[in-house]
Amino acid sequence: MHRIIDARGRSCPEPVLMTKEAISKYKENTIEVLVDAKVAVENIQRFVISQGYDMECSENQDGYSLMIKK
Repeated sequence: MHRIIDARGRSCPEPVLMTKEAISKYKENTIEVLVDAKVAVENIQRFVISQGYDMECSENQDGYSLMIKK
C-alpha cells in the first residue's frame, strides 16, 4: 500500500514541502504525489533524487502522478 499526497493546485515550494514531510513520515512506503504543474514535477524530482529516492512520473488528464520510493 502506498500513501497519496495531493498537491494539485498548490504553488511551489508547497508541493516540495509536502513531499518532504511525507518522505520523513512514511520512509519505507511508496509515496504517490499528485501535481498539476510541470515545474512542480521538476522541483520534486530534484529534491527526491538529492535524498536518495527514485521517482517515476506519469502524465494523466488531471496532471502528473509521481511515484516515489527508496
